[in-house]
Amino acid sequence: MGQLTRLFAAFTAWVDRTEQALWPHVHRMGAKVRSARDWLWPKLKAIGWKRGLLALPVLAVLWLYLATLPPSLPDFADVRDEWKSSDSWLYDRNGQLLDEVRVDFTMRRLAWMKLDAMGAPLRDAVIHAEDRRFFDHGGVDMLALASSFRSRIEGKRARGASTITMQLAAFLSPDIARPGARGWKDKLRQMRAAWAIENHWDKDEILEAYLNLAPFRGEAQGVPAGALTLFGKAPDKLDAREAAVMAALLPDPTATPQKVAARACRQLAEKDCSVIEALAANISARGRLKAQDPDLAPHLAGKLLPEPGMKVKTTIDPKAQLIAVQALRHQLMGLGPTRVRDGAVVVVDNASGEVLAYVGGVGLDSTAASVDGADAARQAGSTLKPFLYAQLIERKWLTAASILDDSPVQLDTASGLYVPRNYDNAFLGPVSVRRALANSLNVPAVRALLVDGVQDFRDRLWDLGYNGLEGDGAYYGFSLALGSAEVTLLEQANAYRTLANGGRWSALRLRAGDEGSKPRQIIDPAASWIVADILSDPSARAGTFGVDSALRLPFWAAAKTGTSKGMRDNWCVGFSDRYTVAVWVGNLEGDSMRSVSGTSGAAPVWRDVMLALHAGRPGTAPPRPKGIEAMRVTFATGSEPARSEWFIAGTGQATMAEAPAFSRRPRITNPASGSVYAYDPDIPPDRQSLGVAVSGAVSGYTLSLDGRALQGSPSGMQLPMLPGSHLLALHDEGGRKVDQVRFTVR
Repeated sequence: MGQLTRLFAAFTAWVDRTEQALWPHVHRMGAKVRSARDWLWPKLKAIGWKRGLLALPVLAVLWLYLATLPPSLPDFADVRDEWKSSDSWLYDRNGQLLDEVRVDFTMRRLAWMKLDAMGAPLRDAVIHAEDRRFFDHGGVDMLALASSFRSRIEGKRARGASTITMQLAAFLSPDIARPGARGWKDKLRQMRAAWAIENHWDKDEILEAYLNLAPFRGEAQGVPAGALTLFGKAPDKLDAREAAVMAALLPDPTATPQKVAARACRQLAEKDCSVIEALAANISARGRLKAQDPDLAPHLAGKLLPEPGMKVKTTIDPKAQLIAVQALRHQLMGLGPTRVRDGAVVVVDNASGEVLAYVGGVGLDSTAASVDGADAARQAGSTLKPFLYAQLIERKWLTAASILDDSPVQLDTASGLYVPRNYDNAFLGPVSVRRALANSLNVPAVRALLVDGVQDFRDRLWDLGYNGLEGDGAYYGFSLALGSAEVTLLEQANAYRTLANGGRWSALRLRAGDEGSKPRQIIDPAASWIVADILSDPSARAGTFGVDSALRLPFWAAAKTGTSKGMRDNWCVGFSDRYTVAVWVGNLEGDSMRSVSGTSGAAPVWRDVMLALHAGRPGTAPPRPKGIEAMRVTFATGSEPARSEWFIAGTGQATMAEAPAFSRRPRITNPASGSVYAYDPDIPPDRQSLGVAVSGAVSGYTLSLDGRALQGSPSGMQLPMLPGSHLLALHDEGGRKVDQVRFTVR
């Protein structure tokens, strides 16, 4: 009797639990029935009770069919082919990875991985944790559904019944996986979608797609990104414990390390879970994905990889790239961030135009590390001078031995007076073109530009690939000779490569397989060779750089340095018979460098790169082209020692002399036009005057001030300090005005 009573009590308790569990569903069903009644009532009255009742089951089935219709799902091939990694990859000329760059920041995905490449431990762990009967069911595990339903009725914690195929359907259709899609209709739609997938895909395709689409910790999607993010390994390198931890994240990627470890431990049925707990506690460590990135050319990767999933093979030589990175890093570390923070290096193969090294920066203490220094527009400084002299030598207007006047000059421009100065603020007087270019003298370069013409020089630079020079000659003015225009390191490298190739220009190549452009003769071969000879002459540049500067190598090489206004940019660009190396150092934010010159900034990097590239095979001098002759030259004033010099045939002279004073057009050199002078309050006004200086032979010439003739010799005359604006004019013997300047006294 007591046993029957206990059985009856247990049965009653089960009925009560069942009623409590089912009541919410019955209540909701009742509400839906009442809603259906309100909808069907007028229709049944219209068609009659008997016919309406007969059609009711058909309508219910049709409604259920339509309400649970699954979305259209793609084929496996479409899913695989449309997959895009969040990253893109840059490879060197040998197919080795140079750099990996993240382009899409919505999720972290790597390349699609085939099932066979994922490793058996991971595949087995995922199937064991998520869907043990994966290979036995047709998309829906009825046994798991029944077990889950029974657990819910009994009030127990229900085990998930979603199969791998059902989860894949949710990954493929955002509609199924939308927030709040937990109702029975949504579940039926997901089940029908799983059946549809099983009808068109095989099991390996389903598992492969699932493992590539499944979310893991943080933003990682798919086992390739997940394994690298969590463990710093490829999926096929995971052991059983690591694979179990990854599988334990699938139900809830945001679960705490303790919950993840507990799931993995249950799955492996291990008694000692300390190792798994340690693995789970360390899955949030950062930097593992980045640790797999060689990070050898991040700026080039940013330039060539604008879209996610791209794979680009470049012309970069890994050895040359590493040489350039190490040389630049060593120099910037030696100078220190208080002097200069940024730099860039480009190495080009002269013959092919292939870019062998592209270093846009090396980080360190840079405050603009993401800016590409190799493709940033910066002031050229003196690096444009070789092309100015090459154009004049080509036109036979100058030779390497021609005399230029290195003395103060003042030029009127639309924006005011232009007064160029040399780097050291000193003047050498009459100098040859060889000496002026080798020592990078500014005033002779400006005088050369007066001969060449600003527009012609600007057009020559454009033809050489300096396509950032969008203004005309008037826009740049005389300062173009001194590099006031902004250029990039890539443009510099290719322009100097043109000199190395005898004046033939062609486009650079960065991508492997790209066809090079047809070479164009921009500079006369003889003029190119003579300028290259000047740039390789250590004796000619000894006055400024010394006899043993960083520009002097143990083999033939030509080089030119340059420093922009305000010490913001420092360049060294040069070439051997095989390579052109271009180096820039400066501060990308535009502030001035401190105590950095042409030979202490970029030149040491250029030297180190050149020496490393030519290890075991020194550079050789280029062969002399036709149309060049050698002649011994003496200088009448003795300003330079006699030497053998190179000339384009027909332009040679045995003696070079400065133009005599009588042959020069007289000019007023002081006061300077546009100048403003003021009284010194500490000196009596009658003791203050303004000295006049006139160049050239001025015998018989006269001066006038504001239209009134002045008595006395023009040179050495003293003008009274009269407040106001004044016009001082120089007249020849016939009274014709040959020069004038306007100045102001305050």
